[in-house]
Amino acid sequence: MNFLRGVMGGPSAGPQPSGAETIQKLCDRVASSTLLDDRRDAVRALKSLSKKYRLEVGIQAMEHLIHVLQTDRSDSEIIGYALDTLYNVISNDLEEEEQEENLPKQVDDLGSQFTEIFIKQQENVTLLLTLVEEFDFHVRWPGVKLLTSLLKQQGPQVQQIILVSPMGVSRLMDLLADSREVIRNDGVLLLQQLTKSNAAIQKIVAFENAFERLLDIITEEGNSDGGIVVEDCLLLLQNLLKNNNSNQNFFKEGSYIQRMKPWFEVGDDNCGWSAQKVTNLHLMLQLVRVLVSPTNPPGATSSCQKAMFHCGLLQQLCTILMATGVPADILTETINTVSEVIRGCQMNQDYFASVNAPSNPPRPAIVVLLMSMVNERQPFVLRCAVLYCFQCFLYKNQKGQGEIVSTLLPSTIDATGNSVSAGQLLCGGLFSTDSLSNWCAAVALAHALQENATLKEQLLRVQLATSIGNPPVSLLQQCTNILSQGDKIDRRGSKVQTRVGLLMLLCTWLSNCSIAVTHFLHNPANVPFLTGQIAENLGEEEHLVQGLCALLLGISIYYNDNSLENYRKEKLKQLIEKRIGRENFIEKLGFISKHELYSRAAQKPQPSFSSPDHMMFDHEFTKLVKELEGVISKAIYKSSEEDKKEEEVKKTLEQHDNIVTHYKKVIREQDQELEELKQRINTLTSQNEQLQATVTQQVSQIQQHKDQYNLLKVQLGKDTQHHNSHSDTFQMNGIQTEEVSKLKEELEEWKNKHELLQGQLKEKDSVIEKLKSSQLEMGTTEQSSQTSKSGGLELNNELQKELEMLRSQIQLQSAEISKLQIENQKLQVMNTTADPVLADSHVAAVNKSELEGRLEQEIKELKSEVKALSEEKETLKQHLDSSSSTVAILQDEKSKLQQEVAESKKEQDDLLVLLADQDQKLSALKIKLKDLGVPVEDEDDIESGDQGDEDEDGDEEEQD
Repeated sequence: MNFLRGVMGGPSAGPQPSGAETIQKLCDRVASSTLLDDRRDAVRALKSLSKKYRLEVGIQAMEHLIHVLQTDRSDSEIIGYALDTLYNVISNDLEEEEQEENLPKQVDDLGSQFTEIFIKQQENVTLLLTLVEEFDFHVRWPGVKLLTSLLKQQGPQVQQIILVSPMGVSRLMDLLADSREVIRNDGVLLLQQLTKSNAAIQKIVAFENAFERLLDIITEEGNSDGGIVVEDCLLLLQNLLKNNNSNQNFFKEGSYIQRMKPWFEVGDDNCGWSAQKVTNLHLMLQLVRVLVSPTNPPGATSSCQKAMFHCGLLQQLCTILMATGVPADILTETINTVSEVIRGCQMNQDYFASVNAPSNPPRPAIVVLLMSMVNERQPFVLRCAVLYCFQCFLYKNQKGQGEIVSTLLPSTIDATGNSVSAGQLLCGGLFSTDSLSNWCAAVALAHALQENATLKEQLLRVQLATSIGNPPVSLLQQCTNILSQGDKIDRRGSKVQTRVGLLMLLCTWLSNCSIAVTHFLHNPANVPFLTGQIAENLGEEEHLVQGLCALLLGISIYYNDNSLENYRKEKLKQLIEKRIGRENFIEKLGFISKHELYSRAAQKPQPSFSSPDHMMFDHEFTKLVKELEGVISKAIYKSSEEDKKEEEVKKTLEQHDNIVTHYKKVIREQDQELEELKQRINTLTSQNEQLQATVTQQVSQIQQHKDQYNLLKVQLGKDTQHHNSHSDTFQMNGIQTEEVSKLKEELEEWKNKHELLQGQLKEKDSVIEKLKSSQLEMGTTEQSSQTSKSGGLELNNELQKELEMLRSQIQLQSAEISKLQIENQKLQVMNTTADPVLADSHVAAVNKSELEGRLEQEIKELKSEVKALSEEKETLKQHLDSSSSTVAILQDEKSKLQQEVAESKKEQDDLLVLLADQDQKLSALKIKLKDLGVPVEDEDDIESGDQGDEDEDGDEEEQD
């Protein structure tokens, strides 16, 4: 202990040992001491010396410290001292007094070298992962700090060791669930270092529920109002999501985008934002941009954009965009974020077009943003952000392009001048004296024409009033006029920036639009100006302008339809050969793609420039240059014959495209018809199924009624026997007499209905007689031919079928009558056993016998009618065989016969229905009579007798 007091600076006699000697003695004591307390004190002394004598402690003590970690794990205190000592040796976070100007490089080398020594044995990192699992604060916290420092020094190597270690990443994920905020926060820093540039670890961390835990921490800390912990969590989220499509998809599918909306809920009072809140909100906006970055796969970006719209995140961002008091850098980043959320997504672009600024009167957000873009007093980064937002709004948005161009057309310009439109702002910026406004307005207008030939033609109609008293000039003419004036106009900013912007606009406008090329060439000053610019030997600053002039002249050749005689393709090529030279022309054309600023602009869509002077090229324009540079070079060297062949090929391709378009249209129409027919088939199928179900239901109902009818018949027989056995006790009162009289009245009504049926039968007989007479008349005609015979045979077959149907119907009637006869016989048997109490029982017996006789007579008459009908059928067949009438007459008669047969079918059907109703009524009457105690047989006999009388009267009338 006296030795330790000397080391720690206590009083001691004699000379003081040097630091290296002291460290050597402490290391010997750690290695050789058998008492744990001695080893612990020695390690604590090494810890106190490790900052001042970092190199010595690292060289002499590292091996002993690692041995302590391996052997003394049961004592958390010595493990904590050892970890702290290793952290001081490896970490580059020195005390302020030690950070001198000549030390940083040496410090970095020391930390990296000691880290390399430590991880040379992979078991050391595995041991450290095991120690981090310990819950003891004095072990876990220094272990987390040491592992973080190792990752900072030798990140890829340590990542690989952790990745192959069993459950290595999962152990570290448990740090986020630690209830002690210090460990949890340092765990976030550890995971930041662990996930840097390693997609495999990023996926494992994401699937270990990292998104849920980090978002919970951000919410607990107060979202954007939180402290440094929120910033660390956002940085870790960026590591997990940036350039990792799998994690981005997992984040979207897990509905974590919806949890980002509360981050951007800012209040009305936006003054006095803290620096930490600005940092947090800045990182939150960047995280949104990571999910919708143009470099992501289009499908993943589109799905995230739609999710942001549906959860209200886009609406919240637009609220910040239009709010007052928002810091400039936050506003700029918000504009960039909104730009990428709406880029290429029609739904989001339509919503953004409907957003209005909270002004009086309200103005569209697009107009307000364009006002900032063309205002030279606004910050440069803000103007670049607005330009990017406008470009994203128009990207693959033909509807939005049309709305912007329509504000320039004469028919849509506001005559009152009360409100400024987007088109007016663009024109104002295009012709202002600020070169940056000229460039931004030209690029914005070029994006309104991108890949839209219709709008390129419509923009030719735009007329501009230059000054009072002078006639208006077209927008195209005004652009070329400003271009030809060059440096004559005094402008603020770069000398060539305005001309570069106008040339990019003209190249975009004329590409793939022959009408615009014709309008451009119609001005006789344009071609001489371009050839003059290309041919001159100007300084390096003008190389860019010369290259763009060469591109514009090449476009005028390539898309020339030869409608102007003086500026045909061949003549323009000859002009280049004489004035410039083909090789010189191609060389000047190559100035564009070789320029440094061209390469920067081609990297990403967002315009990011260090200064306004570097703002020369637009990303979309670089694509156009890459597309046209090769074809223009080939077009310059082509002969007139090759041009003619190319024109013929183009015409053939156009015809082919027209044919293909026509057939596509026909196929679309046929597809529509097929869809309609399929729908009709589905409808008819469903109707058929419904009808079949209805038929099945009705059949079951009919079967139920039949079963009920049979059951009632059986019950009627039983009740009759019961009444016979108790006939002595049967008495009739006055109420029953009244009910019997009512039943008799109903029977009278049924008699009347029966008479009506007899009349209908007579009408049917008269129809048959008419058919006979018509066939006899047809038989007397003398004309005969082979065609009439064949027609007669067909008619004969049809009539024969109709007669067969009538015959079958009559047979059904006879069968029904036979059923009634059988029921009558049953009732007779029942009547023989009935009680003769009623006074009119003898009369009923007489009527019963009369009914039986009349029924038999009616059956005989029906049979004779069937026989007569069969004979008439044979007669008709003979008449038809000998018929020689014309086909027209036979057809007329056929139609008449069909109508008559249909009427007769209806009459037969009505008859069957009435008979069925009569049967049901009879059954009901029987039941009522049974309830009243009246013998059913007597009334039935009376009814049958009355029906028989009616039938006899009918037969006598027929005989007369």
